[in-house]
Amino acid sequence: MSGTVTAVSSSGRYSFTKPNRDSVRLLAGLGVEGDVHAGVTVKHRSRVAQDPTQPNLRQVHLIHEELFAEVGEDGFTVAPGQLGENITTRGIDLLGLPVGTLLRLGDAAVVEVTGLRNPCRQIDTFQNGLLKRVVGRDEAGNIVRKAGIMSIVRHGGVVRPGDAIAVELPDGPHRPLDRV
Repeated sequence: MSGTVTAVSSSGRYSFTKPNRDSVRLLAGLGVEGDVHAGVTVKHRSRVAQDPTQPNLRQVHLIHEELFAEVGEDGFTVAPGQLGENITTRGIDLLGLPVGTLLRLGDAAVVEVTGLRNPCRQIDTFQNGLLKRVVGRDEAGNIVRKAGIMSIVRHGGVVRPGDAIAVELPDGPHRPLDRV
């Protein structure tokens, strides 16, 4: 399984959207260099309020570009970085990956998938009604989160649009993604 990086984004301040960059540098154990969410412990405001000593399992946020086309069918216009992701991908079923999957990005960077992004109401502030398109329920009534996945940086490196993504599934029984 492989795919492509279509955009990279970061912001040094808390904001919902993140501007696109020519490249981002991933730092092992920290996240995206210069990004407000980089760090060993949690940086997302709601998580910090609960317990600022929690490990940061949300260092790098990835979204599949295919989501933009899906929500576009309902009249929403979303571009890379606008949902706060650091890396936009194409060609990989991010939501179907198990916990512990390694994603090799470009020449050197490696992130480990930790779970699903749990989208918040800020998505509706960005575009009213979009939250219901990225969080829904399946036929059995289970919550389905589509707003990307979260990861931690295992090996640093520079990531650029156009870089290849290689997927390495973990050994043993696979654990499905849950929110982190």
